[in-house]
Amino acid sequence: MAAALQGRPVSIIGGGIGGLTAALALAQRGASVTLYEQAAELAEVGAGIQLSANVVRVLDALGLGPAIAPHALRNTAVHLHDAAGRAVMQMDLLAHRPQARFLIIHRARLIAVLAAAAAAAGVDIQLGTRIDAPPQGGLVIGADGLKSPIRQVLNGQQVPFFTGQTAWRAIIPDAPAQSATAQVFMGAGQHLVSYPLAHGQRNIVAVVERHDWQDEGWSLLDDPDNLRRAFSSFGGPVPEWLAAVTATNIWGLFRHPVAEQWHNDHIAILGDAAHPTLPFLAQGAGMAIEDAWILTACLDAETDQPTALARYQALRQPRVTRIVEAANANARNYHLRGPKRHAAHAILRMANRFAPKVMPSKFDWLYDYDPLQAVKTRGR
Repeated sequence: MAAALQGRPVSIIGGGIGGLTAALALAQRGASVTLYEQAAELAEVGAGIQLSANVVRVLDALGLGPAIAPHALRNTAVHLHDAAGRAVMQMDLLAHRPQARFLIIHRARLIAVLAAAAAAAGVDIQLGTRIDAPPQGGLVIGADGLKSPIRQVLNGQQVPFFTGQTAWRAIIPDAPAQSATAQVFMGAGQHLVSYPLAHGQRNIVAVVERHDWQDEGWSLLDDPDNLRRAFSSFGGPVPEWLAAVTATNIWGLFRHPVAEQWHNDHIAILGDAAHPTLPFLAQGAGMAIEDAWILTACLDAETDQPTALARYQALRQPRVTRIVEAANANARNYHLRGPKRHAAHAILRMANRFAPKVMPSKFDWLYDYDPLQAVKTRGR
C-alpha cells in the first residue's frame, strides 16, 4: 500500500452502516475523517440484518469481531418452506463452507459498535447536521441512502419505479438462542422471512404483492392486524410469530438502477446511494460494507485520487450489479403462483434430497468473495 490516505481530509455524508464503516476504515489508515449525520442520534428502527461470510471478512479486518460477538448469532442454515410450513429445501451453510462465518445481528447494535469504533479511531461525528450539497475541499463520500442528494450531483434526477410489493418489519420476543437458522415461507404473491436475534428477540420481514402504494420510506407504522390478515393462510410457526407482533413498520419496495457514475474527481458514493437493492438476497448492508473497504483500499493504494476513485467503481460496479439482479430474481421466485410454484417447489425438494450441495454452490460467487483481496488482485 502507498499509505496515500495519511492526513487526507475526508467528509462523509450519512451515518448509516456504509458511512460508519467507511469512516472507520479511512481513519484506521490515517485519514482525517468528519462524518455528518442529519439525525440527532445514530439510531435505527428495529430490524435484524444478515451478515454473510463475504461481509464478516471486512468486519474482522476492521477489528470488530470481539465487539460484535456478544450481539450476534451464527447463522447455520437457510430453510425454505411453502406457505403451509412444509419443508422445500434446507441449505446447510456450515457443511458447505465450515470455516466461513455467517452472522445475524440487530441493525441498531451493529451501528452502535461501528460508531464506537469510529469515534475511538478519531472520526469527528457531527450529529444533527443536514448537508445537501458536497462540502468544498478534500474528498466527499456520499453514504446518504436511497434519496441521496450526492448521487443526484453525479447522475441527475432519477425516478425509481414501484415493484408492486410492500413489506412489514417486526421484532418479537423469542427464546434465547446460541445460533440461528433463517427460515423463508413462500406463498403465491407473498413470502415471509424470520430468524432469531441475540438477547431473546426474533426478526420478521413479510412481503406481499399489492399496487396501492406510493411511499418508499420504511419508517411508517402500521396496524399489526393488517400483517396478520395478509398472512392468515400461512402455517407452521408463522401464526404464533405473528400473534406476538405488537408493533410493525411498513414500506413500499422500489427498484432503482445501479448508478452509472459513482464519482468525479472529488466525490464518491457508496451503499444505497450507488446501488439500492431489494431485500431478497440479504446483501444491502453487505454491499455497503464491501464498498467502504474497497474504496478505502483503492484510495490508500493510489496517490492520484481520480485514478483511485475510477478503480473503485471499476471493481465494485460489476459485482453489485450481479447482486441486485439476483435479488430481483428472488423476488420473482419467492412469489410464484399456480403450476409454476408447485413445479419449482418439487424441483427444489428433489435437489435437496438427491443433490444437497447443488443449491449452496450456486452462491459461491457471492459468499466466497474476499473484499480484502479484491484490490490486491484485480483492477491493475
